[in-house]
Amino acid sequence: MERDHIRAALNDIFREKFQIVEPGVDENLRDAYEFDSIDAVELLHEIELLLGAKLTQAEKKSAMDIRTINQIIDYIEALSSARLLAKPLNSEERLSPVEP
Repeated sequence: MERDHIRAALNDIFREKFQIVEPGVDENLRDAYEFDSIDAVELLHEIELLLGAKLTQAEKKSAMDIRTINQIIDYIEALSSARLLAKPLNSEERLSPVEP
């Protein structure tokens, strides 16, 4: 997932779910918008929908110190990359055996 795509998706989520229009990328969401732990839980659910996969407890726990949009984007990029690396290859993506 590219940063621009993630940023656009987050703008949609924040506008639709939290009535926050285009938050600054480095603004502390708690200070600037009173974004609380209930909002954070809802955001994690939206991230699961965006990724198309459930987050593990460890992944959710690692999100506890996130405060800005840039940090959220970094978090989603890391999750997306980890899932891409862990995804098994389908038959077309597997390398064919090397013939002698």
